[in-house]
Order: sequence, then C-alpha cells, then structure tokens
Amino acid sequence: MHQSRFPLRPLDSVPEQLGGGMPAPLADSSPPQIPQPGPPVLSSNPVEADALARAQAGDHHAFAQLYSLHKRRIYSLCLRMVGNISEAEDLTQEAFLQLHRKIATFRGDSAFSTWLHRMAINVVLMQLRKKGLSLISLDEAMEPAVEERPGRSFGEPDLTLSGAIDRMALQKAIDELPSGYRLIFVLHDIEGYEHNEIASMLDCSIGNSKSQLHKARLKLRAALRIHPHEEGPR
Repeated sequence: MHQSRFPLRPLDSVPEQLGGGMPAPLADSSPPQIPQPGPPVLSSNPVEADALARAQAGDHHAFAQLYSLHKRRIYSLCLRMVGNISEAEDLTQEAFLQLHRKIATFRGDSAFSTWLHRMAINVVLMQLRKKGLSLISLDEAMEPAVEERPGRSFGEPDLTLSGAIDRMALQKAIDELPSGYRLIFVLHDIEGYEHNEIASMLDCSIGNSKSQLHKARLKLRAALRIHPHEEGPR
C-alpha cells in the first residue's frame, strides 16, 4: 500500500483536514398545486441528524461527533475487506477524509449511514485496484471448475456456516481467504449486497461474483473442518 500523504492517527482521533409545463387552469378554478418534494432522509437518529446538519454547515465539532458515531463500524468494514490491521486503519482514515471533503454533497437520497458505508467500500476498492487485485486468483485457476463439483444453488443460506461456530476461528478463516474470495464473501454474506450490486462495484460479471462466493464458502468449510475449535490470540 502506498504511503498516504496524511499521517496515520489513532482511530480515536479525528483527521484535522478535514420544468415540464402544467395544464392551464380553468378560468373559474384556483391555480393547480405543484407537488413539493418531501424532506430529505437525513437520519433516523436525532443526534446523528443534528450533527450531520451542523457538519454540513462547516462545524468541525459536529464532524468529530459523526466520526465518533461511525468510526468503529467503518474500521470493522475495512478490516474485513482487507484482512490487515494497518491497512484497515489507513483506509478508515482515508474514508473519513473523503467524508470531510464530500459531506456537503449528501442530499438525503438514502440514510447517511448507508451513504458513508458505500463511500468506505469505494475507498477500499480503489486501493485494491491500485494494488492490482484480480478477482480471479491464481489458486482458483488450479482448482476444478465449479461445474465439476457437487452443486448447490447460489444465493441460498449456507447451512454449514450458519451454526454455532467459534467466532475467532471463523474470522481467522475469513482473513486467510484469497483477497478476491474474501472481498466477495464480505460484500455478499456479511454486508448483504446482491450479486448484481457486487458485479457493478467490482466491474465483473454476476456469474463471476457467484462463482467466487461459492469457492470462498468451500474454502471456509474446509478451514473450519480442519480447525473447528481453534482460538485466536488472547
């Protein structure tokens, strides 16, 4: 990962830089009422909504409040996507720097948390592209085609992975997935994106997204069979 021009700060600190025509009315009728757009959807959280409005007006203390509200979720997302603590910290900082630059462009078409979440994903994807991430990893080319394996319908719940599995073992198995597999597994099975959305974000086919998710699940099942009760560092 290239050296950021912004110094890395602890996650508890805040980056410093932060007309169509209407029908003519009848002579004896009142003018038609033009429907007015509803208020923008800013946030269902009154505290967040207030901080967002003030941050958009340039209040740095309000931006710090937004940072405090969302930093852990954004960091967790970045960590799941890249599997590296140092990179996740850098990407979290970059996501909030992007937010500082673009917060005035938020118009409330979706929830603020959803908008910020998508912005963070885009920051991670941009960095992965700079590093030359290929969705078709080398080990995939050495494996049998999906059609040669016992089949399973894509998109259905993976019952093998839905039981009571040690969280640390599962997280370790996810971290050890090849980057392309891990990315699609996180986006689909953890973050809840559909395959068509993932295909659009990653500029790949829907079939490719489904194939890589399937292979990610196979690798996870294999890893969890080998180390079903492995514990992480205490």
